[in-house]
Amino acid sequence: MSDTIVRFDDVGKTFSAGKQTLTALDGVDLSVRRGEIFGVIGYSGAGKSTLVRLINGLERPTSGRIEVDGLDITGLSESRLRDVRSGIGMIFQQFNLLRSRTVAGNVAYPLVVAGWPRARRRERVAELLRFVGLEDKAAAYPDQLSGGQKQRVGIARALATSPALLLADESTSALDPETTQDVLRLLRKVNQELGITIVVITHEMDVVRSIADRVAVLAEGRVVELGTVFDVFSDPQTAASKSFVGTVLRSRPDTTDLDRLWQPESGRIVNAEVRDASRIGHVLSDAGSHGVRFEILYGSITTLQSRSFGNLTLELIGPADGVDRVLVSLREVTTVEEVIR
Repeated sequence: MSDTIVRFDDVGKTFSAGKQTLTALDGVDLSVRRGEIFGVIGYSGAGKSTLVRLINGLERPTSGRIEVDGLDITGLSESRLRDVRSGIGMIFQQFNLLRSRTVAGNVAYPLVVAGWPRARRRERVAELLRFVGLEDKAAAYPDQLSGGQKQRVGIARALATSPALLLADESTSALDPETTQDVLRLLRKVNQELGITIVVITHEMDVVRSIADRVAVLAEGRVVELGTVFDVFSDPQTAASKSFVGTVLRSRPDTTDLDRLWQPESGRIVNAEVRDASRIGHVLSDAGSHGVRFEILYGSITTLQSRSFGNLTLELIGPADGVDRVLVSLREVTTVEEVIR
């Protein structure tokens, strides 16, 4: 069995709009590893929805090749694609529950379509409702549920046929922050306890930070950055990635902050990166031997995937040669940028 469950090889997708051709995806290369939670993030129009519809065969690529669970689905017939989709669960932003069916009826629906006998359906539905914590809601209807409960029903329904792959398309966008975290914890449980690979499509970097192992950043139909969540958060390489990270982490002062912090008698102000391996504290504790004292003006340190990173904005006060020596020592252990006014 391959370690890769989804592979895009130079995939392009265009749509015709009158006399115009719109490019949704352009030369996309990416692989999703079996058993991971893979995030795909991008602003509206970046190509996220098209990408997820290509994975489950609801759209066909204009160019390139797509494999799902070792099978090239690029040119499959519709009947073969239906077989592929039976191994893929979908979770939607707006839940897509059938209002006329109870919670149990909604979860059972894919099993009815798949032809499961009644007794097996009843047993599987009870098992899934226990898993998502809704045993007591089996007879309730969607209109009687909160948003978080509706999404739990959606997750249970997506798991009904024991898929190897779960696609979560903006599955928390309609939820409040607390409920979002509850749903993300459930998705992590699905991944860890059931071993199901999850692809999370989102425009919220906080969702990626909370749940994903790796992330692809989409912009204008292209993958502009791909890596572990830690690497993308701690050292974003593109403007799109920096913009997304900035919505969650704000460890450096902006111009307004600097205007507030800067005083006529200020010392030299620097931004110093904080990483697990850096020994900034050791350098700063020795600053006094050079006649230098320091103040922490701004910053934050975040722990992600059991590793720490962030930035400290420091004011170094003392004789010029002493500050120079401290800066030399800091640059030996981390990246330092002096703020020039």
